[in-house]
Amino acid sequence: MSWQAVTLGELITSHWSGHSFNSADYTDTGTPVLTKGDIKPRGIIEHGTRFVDPELIEAKSIKLTTHKDLLVSTRDLTTAANFLGLVAKAPNSEAYAVNQGVTVFRVDESKVDRDFIAYWCEGEFFRGYIKCHYAGATQIHIRHSDLMAAPVRLPTMRVQRRIASILSTYDELIENTSQRIAILEEMARRIYEEWFVHFHFPGHEHVRMVESEFGPVPKGWCLVTLGDVCAYINRGLAPKYDDTAQGIVINQKCIRDQRLNLAEARRQSKTVPQEKFVAVGDVLINSTGVGTLGRVAQVLEPLESCTVDTHVSIVRPSKELDHDFFGLALFSKQPNFEAMGVGSTGQTELSRGRIADTALLLPPKALQDQFGLSVRAMRHLSVKLQAVNRNLRTTRDLLLPKLISGELDVSALPEPGAVAA
Repeated sequence: MSWQAVTLGELITSHWSGHSFNSADYTDTGTPVLTKGDIKPRGIIEHGTRFVDPELIEAKSIKLTTHKDLLVSTRDLTTAANFLGLVAKAPNSEAYAVNQGVTVFRVDESKVDRDFIAYWCEGEFFRGYIKCHYAGATQIHIRHSDLMAAPVRLPTMRVQRRIASILSTYDELIENTSQRIAILEEMARRIYEEWFVHFHFPGHEHVRMVESEFGPVPKGWCLVTLGDVCAYINRGLAPKYDDTAQGIVINQKCIRDQRLNLAEARRQSKTVPQEKFVAVGDVLINSTGVGTLGRVAQVLEPLESCTVDTHVSIVRPSKELDHDFFGLALFSKQPNFEAMGVGSTGQTELSRGRIADTALLLPPKALQDQFGLSVRAMRHLSVKLQAVNRNLRTTRDLLLPKLISGELDVSALPEPGAVAA
């Protein structure tokens, strides 16, 4: 099959760079702003917390993205360049402003399928080019001329669309599964809040409220600390990394959105004390760092030979606590953990003592168990769906380089509908 060699610049009809916003321009609401850090690998966009006043957008005639645009990150903080030159499709949901670390461009759709070029830019050929052509020493960047000279190989439009259709099927399945996971997790959190924050638990009408340090609470509930009710609270170990080893170590990157992302875990060969192996029910808390401090995730499935590094604390409930109640109770305290770090030699840190001193309003065991029965099935389904997504991502990532290089003949592959089935 013959593929045409062109440059990225030959496919682009228009482009513009993001606006140089000042820190004072950002607000809590308004027009959302995408930064270089919001563009992730696999063409994923995760909008952070940056917004600007719509009046500023109008006053300075700042351009906004459309559903036809592509975004590329043009700056990176490290010379590894892992986040430089990442390309993603602009979101369909709404228009965004972009800052100076992002360039927006639009392709000539008579020459190239927009989805195909986004996938091409994920491939090793394009990524390798970017890593060889950055400028700068600390905060590196890609020059516009170098970006436009990036090589692209194009099959026929029919093949482009077929390749994009196959890969899009996987992305849609991953997105749909992610939405199901988010719904299940939100349902469990809402039930927790209804029962243990608003005190609308089953039978609450027949329970008298009494005064406490937290204000009125149901009679029979007691105020304890995590140190009172946990079997173990401690940091992990300094790992000895070895990609061929059996042991798995969870680091700060693994804890995000109140769940474990094991794709970020690393392997290590160091001997691990038994108490530092994570167990089902353990809550893991990021305990150092700026921006990651206080993030919480719970272990909901057996993880063989798995520990955590020194930046993560294991908080293990006693056998008397319902694990689902315990996990969601600590999720609700994530803002407290984020605010409890103590500055030490420039490092933000959450000590074991501060975790142990954290207050917890403890309902009777029978109510904990009833709550666990109410949410356990949805939480375990969420874990199973996360495994489904890991498998989908693995398959997608194996297919992508073979498809965009022409190694796989798309005519021999099943239709996207058959892949989804």
